[in-house]
Amino acid sequence: MAAALTVRGLRGATTVDADTVAQVTERSQELMREIMARNGLVEDDIVSVLFTATADVTSAFPATAVREIGFGAVPLLCAAEIAVPGSMPLCIRVLLHVYTTRSRAEIHHVYLHGAQGLRDDLPD
Repeated sequence: MAAALTVRGLRGATTVDADTVAQVTERSQELMREIMARNGLVEDDIVSVLFTATADVTSAFPATAVREIGFGAVPLLCAAEIAVPGSMPLCIRVLLHVYTTRSRAEIHHVYLHGAQGLRDDLPD
């Protein structure tokens, strides 16, 4: 019997070294590619994607960067991360809702660059 298809949430984050269009574009695309690769996903598996960015990331929308690599049919949204004192600067976070047959334990959340230590409690 085939595993049941369900909707799961997938998290990820990355940081940029500087708030430039090139860095936001490169790191957003890298994050999305890694999430897709580590979880064996294709565009049709994605229900929707929510990006947040810290207040110091304003040069470009992460969603625009991801559309450039083929996610034009996926609903994408950007929002501001809440400004908690002491939180990680220059950070882009993402939450994907995906169709998958994987269990929660088999989902691979992806944290790159300075964001690697954000969620040590989650599976890689």
